[in-house]
Amino acid sequence: MFSRILYYIIVLPISLLPLAILYRFSDIFYLLLISFIPYRRKIIETNLKNSFPNKSETEIKQLKRKFYRHFSDILVEGIKNISISKNQLNKRFKIKNPEIMDELYEKNKSVILVSGHYNNWEWLITSIAFHVKQKAVGIGMPMSNKFWNQKINQKRERFGIKVLHAKNYKSFIENQPQTNFAILNLSDQSPGNSLKSYWMTFLNQPTAVLYGTEKMAFEFNYAVVFFNIQKVRRGYYELTFETICEEPRTTEWGYITEQHTRKLEILINQQPSNWIWSHKRWKREIPENLKELISLQKDKFLKQQF
Repeated sequence: MFSRILYYIIVLPISLLPLAILYRFSDIFYLLLISFIPYRRKIIETNLKNSFPNKSETEIKQLKRKFYRHFSDILVEGIKNISISKNQLNKRFKIKNPEIMDELYEKNKSVILVSGHYNNWEWLITSIAFHVKQKAVGIGMPMSNKFWNQKINQKRERFGIKVLHAKNYKSFIENQPQTNFAILNLSDQSPGNSLKSYWMTFLNQPTAVLYGTEKMAFEFNYAVVFFNIQKVRRGYYELTFETICEEPRTTEWGYITEQHTRKLEILINQQPSNWIWSHKRWKREIPENLKELISLQKDKFLKQQF
């Protein structure tokens, strides 16, 4: 009941306000974050220090403040996403090189679009269906609150994307064998199982990376394209596509995962404040038998028949 009241009485009406007004709320929230509300401050500071060991305390504090500035804007833009019009999205979220996806569509290729929680991913989820010719699909884990999960996904889907549970996407794809898909995948969450993860160095520390993008690419022989969202100015974004591979089954084990993770790492190093540092990204412990685990994962991969 509380969730319904919060949504209909507060969140939905606020989302109907112009962004110019919502950014004033963002300014106030930012001031609260840097002065009175210690939102995940220790997690943010630890993540920043471990990722940038050569930066001074002063530099880390500056990055933290810049992140809170970005986080405040992303929060109000996420609220605006509930009611933003297609016309506004077209104006504020542009694709610089749509020909990349058009050419793959002409080749009859489905595509996995992969990146991370960098800049405004919510506007991408909501708008991707009218930016590409392929059928847009978003894959992720549901929110714990069923009401919010239903409402948020309902709003994300209003322009054509289909949002699927990460455990149920196979049947959806297999039931539409003649369809070309554009499958949106945010790959920078902490995996649920460290033993089923791909382990690599990311932002100067051993990191468990979700292997789902590479696994899906090999399973269905889908092209893999990295997307880079850049903020042009407040409330305006541009996205660039970059093909990682068109024929994943010709690549070696780990290539796709290494590529999309390294590309995200480059973006983060260029503009650190635009990534979500408040996530508990490094909560998985390094397996004691990591070398043996990697060897077993590679052997299992090589034995698969595609």
